[in-house]
Amino acid sequence: MVQVDLITGFLGAGKTTFLRKYVHWLNARGQRVCILENDFGAVNVDVMLLQDLLGDNCDIETISGGCDCDTHQRRMRTKLISLAMQGFDRVLVEPSGIFDVDDFYDVRGEEPLDRWYTLGNVIAIVDALLETQLSPQGEYLLASEAASAGMVLMSRCQLAAPGQAEATLAHLNRALEACHCARRFAADTDALCKPWDALTDADMQRLDSCGHCQASYVKLHFDEHKAFTSLYFMELHLTLPQLQDAARALFADPACGHILRIKGFLQTVDGWCELNATRDTMHVEPIPDGQEVLIIIGEELDRSAIEAHIGQKTADQE
Repeated sequence: MVQVDLITGFLGAGKTTFLRKYVHWLNARGQRVCILENDFGAVNVDVMLLQDLLGDNCDIETISGGCDCDTHQRRMRTKLISLAMQGFDRVLVEPSGIFDVDDFYDVRGEEPLDRWYTLGNVIAIVDALLETQLSPQGEYLLASEAASAGMVLMSRCQLAAPGQAEATLAHLNRALEACHCARRFAADTDALCKPWDALTDADMQRLDSCGHCQASYVKLHFDEHKAFTSLYFMELHLTLPQLQDAARALFADPACGHILRIKGFLQTVDGWCELNATRDTMHVEPIPDGQEVLIIIGEELDRSAIEAHIGQKTADQE
């Protein structure tokens, strides 16, 4: 049977960044893996950040584009059937940050996938800098994506103030309690909080053997794609300072809606880079390749107000 691992996490938590480290670690141990990128967006930019992993021991497949739940499940099932026939040791599924993980479990439980795949590790990425209060839909997604995790891996711990990571873990546990889930995460047993560049081989082995947990919770029924919106702006031709200024202005203007995350990809004289911004943090990192695009993710976004800050009159909306 092929082992399938699920890398979950709320919007912008850092799933793709961790996935890169995980794949490198697995490849170094002779594992042949395939990454299944599961994104509802019209533009799957995370694939760009993984292109340099492609080789004899790593392949990438995608499920992208907005569609109804049934169609999306059929696409996932078809992809998993195809991958099971290609001789991979491991399939790593990275779902969208607004993905209902029950859809994945439902698909994997169907014939013939239940005979071809065994569920290995569920690793939930949680941002140590997570906002202290989310909408009811955001709180539910935070909890549901972590409920079955064998391990919570906290991101951006090196940027957190003293006690902030612990407060975020307590926030996660409150969200689990709110949806009547008995699961709780403790910092010393099933959560790992340290800078990712300091992760040791022992840490990676711990993550690779964390498994998963059976957990039930009360589902909150809502349309994720109406509650959370992604706006895509292509070919803006902004410089990095201009993009940084625009991001600050967008977060500062309540007329734009509740912006959760801004991701920008652009080419500078030094090559391609990624800008990743929240209300409180902004980071720029080099990437091997890219496509010029600005992605704004949030709730109740106002397109016209956003366009006023970035100087573009057309946008693609998820």
